[in-house]
Amino acid sequence: MVKKIIVVILVCLAVGAVLLLLRGDEDTWICENGQWVKHGNPSAPMPSQSCGQSNNLKVIINQPKSGDNITSPLEITGQARGTWFFEGTFPVKLLDKDRREIVASYVQAQDEWMTENWVEFKGTLTFTNSVSQDGWLVLQKDNPSGLRELDEQVEIPVKIEKMETTKVKVFFNNSQMDPEFSCNKVFPVEREVPKTQAIARAALEELLKGPTSAEKEAGFITNINPGVKIQSLIIENGTARVDFDEQLEYQVGGSCRVAAISAEIRETLKQFPTVSQVVISINGRTEDILQP
Repeated sequence: MVKKIIVVILVCLAVGAVLLLLRGDEDTWICENGQWVKHGNPSAPMPSQSCGQSNNLKVIINQPKSGDNITSPLEITGQARGTWFFEGTFPVKLLDKDRREIVASYVQAQDEWMTENWVEFKGTLTFTNSVSQDGWLVLQKDNPSGLRELDEQVEIPVKIEKMETTKVKVFFNNSQMDPEFSCNKVFPVEREVPKTQAIARAALEELLKGPTSAEKEAGFITNINPGVKIQSLIIENGTARVDFDEQLEYQVGGSCRVAAISAEIRETLKQFPTVSQVVISINGRTEDILQP
């Protein structure tokens, strides 16, 4: 009988030791449902690396850190395994406290992405937020297959700060207001942007986003290629000189479309009293660009 009791005690001690090893320190941080939660009273600060089963060391977010206060524009940097990218990008979005989408975009690989190794990424989210609130930054694996079982994402909590905003106009063609499409005739829509001294650039950035779904239903269309980037914008003595990358003229043909692109850019900039004329360039070239 005594031997049986001793055996039972030894077994219990062994099981307890194993559980202790598996559980680790009493005072630590535990990842639960994508959030770091205190276990006991850890002396170490909350880990800056995002947590979640889906992460599995496939994504590391360098900026912003978990729990950071963020404002627009938000720069996002980090590293991800090459398998998270497709065509060098993967989706990122910002959610409010109720997990409703505020803005969605993509981050871009900064090196060769067709690898299983770590790849640096970088991206920027531009958004408006009228109240201070908690939110979530979500990075998603690009999944061109569309199969749910291949979906993965990493999210970290952030604190979205209230921002002052201002309204600008962007100009598009409109198939309902101008059914005969007179090429250089454009019409304004209003957008709300974060208050900034670089208000003309902010308006151009909104123009390059193209019409929203609601604006498209109202007949607004753009002739500007997706993915165009502003390389510089200088306003001096009433002249706005704006330089774009080569995407602005990629596969652009026809005098009507060329006129429409120029009108959208020109009128968006001329809404500001400091601009009376606009000079458009591509990679520094002002001649032989946007040829019909």
